[in-house]
Amino acid sequence: MKTTFYSADSRGKMDFGWLKANYSFSFANYYNPERIHFGKLRVLNDDSIAGGMGFGKHPHENMEIITIPLKGSLKHKDSTGNSGIIGPNEVQIMSAGKGIEHSEMNHLKNDVTKLLQIWIFPKEYDIEPRYEQQYFEPEHRKNTWQPVVSNRHMGAMNINQDAVLSLTTLEKGKSLDYTINYEGNGVFFYVINGKVNLNGELLAERDAMGVEEIENTTFTAEEDTYLLAIEVPMN
Repeated sequence: MKTTFYSADSRGKMDFGWLKANYSFSFANYYNPERIHFGKLRVLNDDSIAGGMGFGKHPHENMEIITIPLKGSLKHKDSTGNSGIIGPNEVQIMSAGKGIEHSEMNHLKNDVTKLLQIWIFPKEYDIEPRYEQQYFEPEHRKNTWQPVVSNRHMGAMNINQDAVLSLTTLEKGKSLDYTINYEGNGVFFYVINGKVNLNGELLAERDAMGVEEIENTTFTAEEDTYLLAIEVPMN
């Protein structure tokens, strides 16, 4: 097993006033030649958007873009005619394919919206753009993995890649295994909040661990923990 620790403090940080962003990988004005991507995982941004503010219409192509709101609500609109509002316990995925334009705005006028945005390189290029959003019952991830984006798990949203995104809320003292879904994949484990022991390594809030060459690994929660697993091909 090969592991790489990503401390919360080592992330790139930008403060634009209306947007406070933390970048796990090189993005925008932040560049770190040792933090370009983890396998097919290209972007993991931890954003706080001020009330009424957001990203105006802008283009994407050939990228799988997943948004996980943590607080507040986000208003989405895109060039395929899709629009909607997403909040905590919902997940959004957009296959940009051969090209799409969209906007993302904080739906709240007077409060911050916090979210994770994840970009994954696609398996097939230049497909028709696709959009989906879905609510996931929080009780269904209590001390177990809840796949939210996957082509292998019923109830999860599809993705144009051999990738799986799963969430868990692990109670203090509880242990949970993670078993790889696709042979050769790696997993980027990201602590949204809480504190967890991963094979002897302690990860706190917003810390992450990239794990390669694994089949199974075990977590034990040092306190109540909200954890994201991003499983992706490594080549």
